[in-house]
Amino acid sequence: MAHAKNHDYHILPPSIWPFLSAVSAFIMLFGAVLWMANGVPWLFWIGFVGVLYCMFGWWSDVIRESNAGDHTPVVRIGLRYGFIMFIMSEVMFFAAWFWSFFKHALYPMNEYVGSTYVPPDFYHLDPLHLPLINTLILLLSGCAVTWAHHELVHGGSRKNVANGLIIAVLLGVLFTAFQAYEYRYLLVTQDWTFGGDKFFSNFFMATGFHGMHVIIGTIFLFVCWLRVRAGHFTAEKHIGFEAAAWYWHFVDVVWLFLFFAIYLWGIGLPGH
Repeated sequence: MAHAKNHDYHILPPSIWPFLSAVSAFIMLFGAVLWMANGVPWLFWIGFVGVLYCMFGWWSDVIRESNAGDHTPVVRIGLRYGFIMFIMSEVMFFAAWFWSFFKHALYPMNEYVGSTYVPPDFYHLDPLHLPLINTLILLLSGCAVTWAHHELVHGGSRKNVANGLIIAVLLGVLFTAFQAYEYRYLLVTQDWTFGGDKFFSNFFMATGFHGMHVIIGTIFLFVCWLRVRAGHFTAEKHIGFEAAAWYWHFVDVVWLFLFFAIYLWGIGLPGH
């Protein structure tokens, strides 16, 4: 009885996952530098596989801890706060790309020095076709996630929860496919180039990183779909589901800002 737990906190046992995750991330990023510098990709892929392995192992442990009853209300609050802080860091990440895009659009700096404003290069792309379709796809996927969350919280059928999640997953896959098609169209048909100038750099980095987040969020929702089918979530305990929903809504909101700022304001204006 001397070691009986008399508090609501979860004291974690020693874990190898933080160390392995740090080593794998270092190998992946160092390998990315070598890949870009020398065209040697194998070190990057070794680190990438290591990162995926650590993510799977670490989060599997978190799920087992939850099923064992270690996630008390106090622990769940901490997990929510931790994920909110992660979302805030992502907000700052995308704020940097928006800052770069607006800065170079409104106050370009180049070899011309003086009081004459030199307009930046913009390349027209009709935002009311494929970009608008992708916007509607993401908004509908967010609605599907919200429906699934409502069904889970208010005692709806688990079938409806699973259906909402799989609809969101399929729409996420469709968004990624359309964005890949758009990139191919721009690079092959319109002769856009990665890093060709500041506009191309900002456009592809902002939309490309968002696309990466869509892929991650789609995997996140798919894992939640598998867990729903396995009976993991309840109306009172569904932190993993909440985290996936928050992440997906964050991806939706970022795309809305990208659509209005880059597609409409930046490259959708007549005469640009």
